[in-house]
Amino acid sequence: MDIFSHALWGGGFFGYRGHFWLAIFFGAFPDLVSFGLFVIFRIIDGTFVFGPPPLASIPSWVFFSYNFTHSFITAFTIIVIIGLWKKNIAYAMLGWPFHICLDFPFHSIQYFPTKLFWPFSDFAINGIPWNNLWIWFPNLAGIFVLFIWRGKKN
Repeated sequence: MDIFSHALWGGGFFGYRGHFWLAIFFGAFPDLVSFGLFVIFRIIDGTFVFGPPPLASIPSWVFFSYNFTHSFITAFTIIVIIGLWKKNIAYAMLGWPFHICLDFPFHSIQYFPTKLFWPFSDFAINGIPWNNLWIWFPNLAGIFVLFIWRGKKN
């Protein structure tokens, strides 16, 4: 899923308890930490190009970061720790595991498969890539419906 969709899903589902922008942030957080930093470094060193880079050109720390931030083990461990301190912030953080739920079926094995239980397991499925039009348009429709529903509830 693209980073903007993740952010909007996170905000739409978990941002209505006073922490909308935090829910937006945590909806996008796993990709910001891995791909976001990678893009910033590529811009700084002048090697940025649009589109997915070849796997061979991606540094190992991006793969580690992706696996770390796209694991339920990591997400729920950190959310539980924060929840013991601030429950309302922990609720907004649920955009993070929802991000993982969205990525799991929509990443192929060939390009950043989502390993739900990393580091304990490398289990992943060969999902339908999110840029497939059969996924992309329902994703947009779902976000649209979610925000209309949120608007009517408020």
